[in-house]
Amino acid sequence: MTIAIMGAMPEEIAPILEAVGKYNTSEYAGNTYYEASYKGVNLVIAYSKIGKVFSTLTAATLCEHFGAQKLLFSGVAGAISHDLKVGDLIVATKLAQHDLDITAFGHPFGYVPEGAVFIDSDSEMRKLAHEVAEDMGKSLQEGVIATGDQFVADEERKNWIGETFGADALEMEGASVAVVCDALNVPFFILRAISDAADMDASFSFDEFLETSAVESAAFVMKMVDKLVSK
Repeated sequence: MTIAIMGAMPEEIAPILEAVGKYNTSEYAGNTYYEASYKGVNLVIAYSKIGKVFSTLTAATLCEHFGAQKLLFSGVAGAISHDLKVGDLIVATKLAQHDLDITAFGHPFGYVPEGAVFIDSDSEMRKLAHEVAEDMGKSLQEGVIATGDQFVADEERKNWIGETFGADALEMEGASVAVVCDALNVPFFILRAISDAADMDASFSFDEFLETSAVESAAFVMKMVDKLVSK
């Protein structure tokens, strides 16, 4: 089995590479991919760079070029829900693109013809995630994650996204990864650690908590891999 682990930034995959230890690197389509043998499965690890275009390219490469059969995303997000605080973990039940807007043609926000506003993540991996959380003694929340090509640091915009999509958190890659995996029938799992509150203090909070939040998310994802390997 080949399992892909993906993040958007170097900080998000650095703890995973450290946990894996030995790996080989290869270059493809302008990005670096890290391949390793881990407990009898093949891992391919990459960070995409920030945003929907780069994450789409990387997710498609992981699935089509490297043959990933499952994809796990590890990263950070801004909180919309008041129930989420910095350091909390949230797994996406479904994802939407909050900046996709063809409402001028009578469609809802986030929708394109022959598409859907929301894409569901893999339910089996979500179940495994709750087992991991119990094993680690951690609290894990589920919720809707909204994705867009903008770093949201505005209370009004944050609230609009929450109200329009019922979103609990927001980030810049998850929904585009979901589109790719859904189209290619690759089960996927999106985990985010909260790094900021997506408000006027978001840029300060993000810089301060990025590394620690990324470590939290990465440790959880590696436990997920362990669960997948043992099944």
